[in-house]
Amino acid sequence: MQRHWHLTFEGQDDVHRLAAEYRSALASLAEDILTPIPDRWLHLTMQGIGFVGETKEQDVDAIVDAAHSRLSAIPAFDVQIGPEVLDPEAVLLHVHPDSPVRSVRNAIRDAIGDVLGEVPEKAEGFTPHVSVAYSAGDGPAEPITQILTGLDLRPAHARISSAEFIVIHRDNQMYEWETFAKVTLG
Repeated sequence: MQRHWHLTFEGQDDVHRLAAEYRSALASLAEDILTPIPDRWLHLTMQGIGFVGETKEQDVDAIVDAAHSRLSAIPAFDVQIGPEVLDPEAVLLHVHPDSPVRSVRNAIRDAIGDVLGEVPEKAEGFTPHVSVAYSAGDGPAEPITQILTGLDLRPAHARISSAEFIVIHRDNQMYEWETFAKVTLG
């Protein structure tokens, strides 16, 4: 199990609507091609800090405290989720605008750096997205591409007002977690 910061979408009905539309459109594909993500596990990955046990508990608590301080300076914001992009590992929905999401991630990275000195994971290469299905195997992308090409789904809108520090695992073909701390923005 690992510790991560995520943005989650509990109570975000429009995000759930869009994810359900993708699940419905992709339902004809076999489970060995794609694993759809239920609403409960929809998320935007922000930053990991490592495996449980690698970081002292007092440091974990200090990171959460530092995140409270830093995230309180960032106001809640709205984003648009979609359209989709087919990635070798998932069907992804881009998040726009990405600058406020990046501000939250930078504040979280700064909070981690305040406590640990070094921040695990590189800052570069981060692209805000929400996955709606994970690849379940190594197969051709063509069946997925055909379905996605024919879709014209209305993007979702979400209100981002907090970040969650979670304990996460991928034992059941998708990321699942328990919330350790929820930090409110603004």
